[in-house]
Amino acid sequence: MADSYVLGWILCSVMALVALCGVVLRRQKWKGISMRTEPMKTVLTRNGECGSADASHADIIIVGAGVAGSALAHTLGKDGRRVQVIERDLSEPDRIVGELLQPGGYLKLIELGLEDCVEEIDAQQVFGYALFKDGKHTQLSYPLEKFHSDVSGRSFHNGRFIQRMREKSASLPNVHLEQGTVTSLLEEKGIIRGVQYKTKDGPELTAFASLTIVCDGCFSNLRRSLCNPKVDIPSSFVGLVLENCHLPYSNHGHVILADPSPILFYPISSTETRCLVDVPGQKVPSIANGEMANYLKTIVAPQVPPEIYDSFVAAVDKGNIRTMPNRSMPAAPHPTPGALLMGDAFNMRHPLTGGGMTVALSDIVVLRDLLRPLQDLNDAPMLCKYLESFYTLRKPVASTINTLAGALYKVFCASPDQARKEMRQACFDYLSLGGVCSAGPISLLSGLNPRPLSLVLHFFAVAIYSLGRLLLPFPSPKRIWIGARLISGASGIIFPIIKAEGVRQMFFPATVPAYYRAPPTVK
Repeated sequence: MADSYVLGWILCSVMALVALCGVVLRRQKWKGISMRTEPMKTVLTRNGECGSADASHADIIIVGAGVAGSALAHTLGKDGRRVQVIERDLSEPDRIVGELLQPGGYLKLIELGLEDCVEEIDAQQVFGYALFKDGKHTQLSYPLEKFHSDVSGRSFHNGRFIQRMREKSASLPNVHLEQGTVTSLLEEKGIIRGVQYKTKDGPELTAFASLTIVCDGCFSNLRRSLCNPKVDIPSSFVGLVLENCHLPYSNHGHVILADPSPILFYPISSTETRCLVDVPGQKVPSIANGEMANYLKTIVAPQVPPEIYDSFVAAVDKGNIRTMPNRSMPAAPHPTPGALLMGDAFNMRHPLTGGGMTVALSDIVVLRDLLRPLQDLNDAPMLCKYLESFYTLRKPVASTINTLAGALYKVFCASPDQARKEMRQACFDYLSLGGVCSAGPISLLSGLNPRPLSLVLHFFAVAIYSLGRLLLPFPSPKRIWIGARLISGASGIIFPIIKAEGVRQMFFPATVPAYYRAPPTVK
């Protein structure tokens, strides 16, 4: 009888030990790949207060709450998705770029139901550009005749705009906005399952979702696993704010074709004007030892229009000078199940043309339309294959704005080369002709006519216009040689950009199989 009790005790002990081992192993596995069950610590509400919300069952995680992340969160939340947004810093950003939204971008803002985000932030309407060169100037108006009177560009303080979009996205009950720094993507068998992040208080947390969308901006530390980043830094912007400055053309952006590179002016409030001075290369004069102030006063100030000169010098004397590198990076994604890149983390172009937000908002519209038919996002491999169409469908808008930004910057920069000088002057004169010669390029820049072929035609029309001026009335061997170098230089500017964008996706998207990819069927 005692033996049976002993045997029973031994069997129970063995079973308990096996059960304990199973629990330990299961907890270790749960720690790496399963859903996080504890609630989030902070959620931003419409009035900026913090509250708690259970985000353990998010459909989508968005990393970053800048322009792209905030707009995407609101868009997907409005479609009924449960969205968790993790942003490094929820305080109002203070940047010197991302302050000009082109009319094409404003139309996308309307399409997303976010047009009220440019209200109550003292945003200014922008109706076109004024171009200055060697004392001459020309006005380039957006072709807005076919649109409602409210449709135009908008310029504003970037931080105010972002905070408005954060508030609007966080006002949706199924969107949860949390402050935290995402340190890594969580991967299991080649599929991204979520993210690991740290809160302000320090504890490291994990969050899981069917789809993780990385929108953590130009300084992204997560993009390397999702794309092949080839970041180029052709120049830096030096930013100033001019107070109570009356621009020669009200409600217009001003571009001065200065030496060595362009200078921009545009209003960002009813009393403030942003000035961005482009400095080529990766090295800029030091602000601390006064080199920058001296550079701005001696090299830049003499080239600005007389109406702006006093305000410009006063802004330099005030001393609030800031710099930011200008980055460009073609989109080169690695389609990864469970994850997607968007915004500046995915694709950048020179900010000369102010097209970044237009591209980001256009991408959001494309992604929204692709995701709308899907009820279930859990089949990551199938979803990844389906979303490959995103990279083709975004091309008309993105490639047009990207190519124009890169090409215009190179043409607008001063050069000692005679052929480049001719090209720069011809571009100014071509745009000054008016009619289709100005309306065509400005409609491309504004995002109202995202047609890559039209861009290429106008670009080479400028080159041919320049060539004709060189050869008429009597061509000489020297002029013929300069003309040949001009055509060669123009080709050398635009073709590498087109190649980086992808010739087939840019001009012949209908020949890409992903273009026709249908939503996956629910099993």
